[in-house]
Amino acid sequence: MMVARKKFFPTPNRSQTCVIILGIVLILGSFKLGFIMKFSTASSKPQTLPVVHEARRELDPLEDNASYKVTFQKSKCTCPSKQQGLTIYNLKEYLAKSDLEFAPDRREKEYKHYKKLERTENILIAPSNSPLRYPIHGVQVMPLNTINLPGLKINADLPKYMVTLEASLGTIGFLVNISGTDEVQVHGRGEKHLTISTSNIHVLNLILKSITYTSMMYDIDSLDIVKFTLGEQIAQIPVLIRQPPIPRLHDPGQGRKISDLVTITTKTFLRYEQLRTMLKSVRQYYPDMKVIVADDNEKPEKIDDPNVEQYIMPFAKGWFAGRNLAVSQVTTKYFLWVDDDFLFTNDTKIEKLLDVLEATDLDLVGGNVAGNHFSFKLILEEGGEDGDCLHWSAGGYHTIPGFPNCILTGGVVNFFLALTDRILGVGFDPKLSRVAHSEFFIDALGRLRIGSCNHVSIGHQKKETPKDTELMEKMKLYNRFRENTSEQQRFKLGLLYFKNRLSCFIKR
Repeated sequence: MMVARKKFFPTPNRSQTCVIILGIVLILGSFKLGFIMKFSTASSKPQTLPVVHEARRELDPLEDNASYKVTFQKSKCTCPSKQQGLTIYNLKEYLAKSDLEFAPDRREKEYKHYKKLERTENILIAPSNSPLRYPIHGVQVMPLNTINLPGLKINADLPKYMVTLEASLGTIGFLVNISGTDEVQVHGRGEKHLTISTSNIHVLNLILKSITYTSMMYDIDSLDIVKFTLGEQIAQIPVLIRQPPIPRLHDPGQGRKISDLVTITTKTFLRYEQLRTMLKSVRQYYPDMKVIVADDNEKPEKIDDPNVEQYIMPFAKGWFAGRNLAVSQVTTKYFLWVDDDFLFTNDTKIEKLLDVLEATDLDLVGGNVAGNHFSFKLILEEGGEDGDCLHWSAGGYHTIPGFPNCILTGGVVNFFLALTDRILGVGFDPKLSRVAHSEFFIDALGRLRIGSCNHVSIGHQKKETPKDTELMEKMKLYNRFRENTSEQQRFKLGLLYFKNRLSCFIKR
């Protein structure tokens, strides 16, 4: 049998009729003046930490067919001109006057791309397979902020309801004003453990619809599990407490020229002739693009090019140390990595790689070198106390939607375009001073999204035996440094064991 629904307010007697009619008149008048009922959420117990965003409390009339809305104050800051005790920089004032009209649109476009990379979670509500309806995924709150816990509802016909909500890192409240009625009893409002008792399912669900969660501890990334209980029915609601990272956007300029978006980076050692040949080919296709050279030669030679930045390192400092240095000096959104003996050709279309990164959520996309695609997969297999197993095999996973010439993969050849900030977040381990490549992609596994495209290529300079005696000696010395000794190979594998907690590295 259905339980008779009790009225939310006590039924008036005849002696109260005049007072009620007068009250109705006053209420209707107040609505004409734009009056909105607001309900207090303050707890009698003072909060120990500040709440940054307080909830706005708004209710439509409490009727069966009434719509109920909970809105939360969005803090939209403004930049005051002056305020005592504060130094205020209105940053837009520091833009060039010629750019004031165009910079906001450019920044918004970059922000949309940034948001595409920073994925957000959708809220999922559990279907009413049990008497409890509740969110099972996607609830997120900023530290020291208040949110509405969406989707809470009881679907059960009971003579009496006792519902509890319990948090560990925050407090539970609600927005309905229950003063003046004895149909519901509440304990622990604004505390970690809230209990609601009533025999009126309508009143209960109105309260549940307005339940709030307030984060009471500052943490940039933590998880609270809110327990939602009715009798023996228990639900667990994950609430992610997360401080979103502040955006870091790169301004491509009004013209959005590729030279304002991409910097070429390379590392050179004992191969100045090859480096100069490579730079000459760059200037044929990209005359004003900046090139950053990390140089660890014992006797550095100055590179005569106004768009080249040459950084001198200690002698033979190493391959990955040079990569770190070069990428750390990039000021553009993207960088293109090339070896110092590569050769730009008609097929070296950086723009095509740029199109892939701008249209997807990839962090890095490679091309091919003289027809060598060299993409590979990395599969991590969970292990026991001895560590995990990493499987290396050639190829990729699947085609990238919208780009039939590109595949999703785990690693690429030494010719790739990448988002500067994302690569800096992984870095190149400077312990690896000699032959190293896959090791970067191992460190990037689970951190970077990587693609490989076969429709963009770069050439490779022919290996010729130099006739000049000095150049011959440099080549011999270079080859000695280039080859991994058995000791260096042993060190690299030992590094995988400890740093990456691997028990084995399996190449297919």
